[in-house]
Amino acid sequence: MGFNQSKADPSLFTKGYGSEFLALLIYVDDILVASPNLSLIQELKTHLDNAFKIKDLGTLGFFLGIEAHLDSSGLNLCQRKYTLDILSDSGFLDCKPVSTPMVPGHHLDKDNGTPLSDAGSYKRLVGRLLYLTATRPEITYVVQQLSQFVDAPTNEHFTAAHRILRYINKAPGQGIFYPKGDHLQLKVFSDSDWATCSTTRKSITGFCVFLGSALISWRSKKQATVSRSSSEAEYRALAATVCEVQWLTYLLKDLQVDLSRPAAVFCDNKSAVAIAENHVFHERTKHIEIDCHIVREKVTQGLIKLLSIPSSSQVADGFTKALPTSMFNLFVSKLGVQDLHAPAYRGVLEDNVNKEEKGEKGNKLNSLYVNQL
Repeated sequence: MGFNQSKADPSLFTKGYGSEFLALLIYVDDILVASPNLSLIQELKTHLDNAFKIKDLGTLGFFLGIEAHLDSSGLNLCQRKYTLDILSDSGFLDCKPVSTPMVPGHHLDKDNGTPLSDAGSYKRLVGRLLYLTATRPEITYVVQQLSQFVDAPTNEHFTAAHRILRYINKAPGQGIFYPKGDHLQLKVFSDSDWATCSTTRKSITGFCVFLGSALISWRSKKQATVSRSSSEAEYRALAATVCEVQWLTYLLKDLQVDLSRPAAVFCDNKSAVAIAENHVFHERTKHIEIDCHIVREKVTQGLIKLLSIPSSSQVADGFTKALPTSMFNLFVSKLGVQDLHAPAYRGVLEDNVNKEEKGEKGNKLNSLYVNQL
């Protein structure tokens, strides 16, 4: 039918331009179609049905266990049913919720605790939590930490995994929100936690990428080599981040999203920014692998613009370490997540207002509630 397969994502097929644009995303036998022209979608479905006898599920509601809710304000993606299934299978539906997925300052080690007699249950739980990070970015760091011990888990690792269950039980319907009419520019935050692994002394890379105000990519991963300084660790994190930005640029181009300005990459380490912008090799950088200097190349090409920010404004901080409650709540708020299944405030507030008489107290309350809403 004239579709072109994306080089950035082999599962994506595109065709046409503008109002005639058609995108097709395939995962085994699950297919997602998007287009501004409904007649093109219907034509494609008819063609596929004649060839394969497909089942038309209508407007997007579920895809690969992810729930999609589209309205006039934007798109919300969550995994509420998947989350409740995890909690039910683990016996944590009625557990006491906690405010953070990991105790601040707690570091997991392979030698801590007693080895589990049934390691399979731990592996299955971590595997399910890994897929949950598709719509719950705030648990990415903790799940990354737990994933390091699937070969020989202990009771302490299992206890840490149970804390995540207690956290997601607090708001099982929480997911990512993509607002409509947003300005399409890439804003990227890159961070690292130097030598955080007590066993290998390797650092953690964390980054998050926003298209406008919508979070579209994030990662928390241990670096492959040991860094000699925090600046080197930050520079390696920048290299991984820039590679992700380059890939996203190719993908967005296939989706006909024109990025007119360079991606703004924010880093809270001035030395790492200086290394990236300095084209002269010197004693402090000659031991760093050549592939890390892709940052310099992309700065020169105009793909990214490096900007230094204070650590207090670093959004990616929650992808490199466990944060205390106040900082964690601020981190979650910056990610643009929301819970569509949470009880609406309006009904509760209106009930309170109705209980008041039409006196001065009731008028003040009503004015306050309207301003909050």
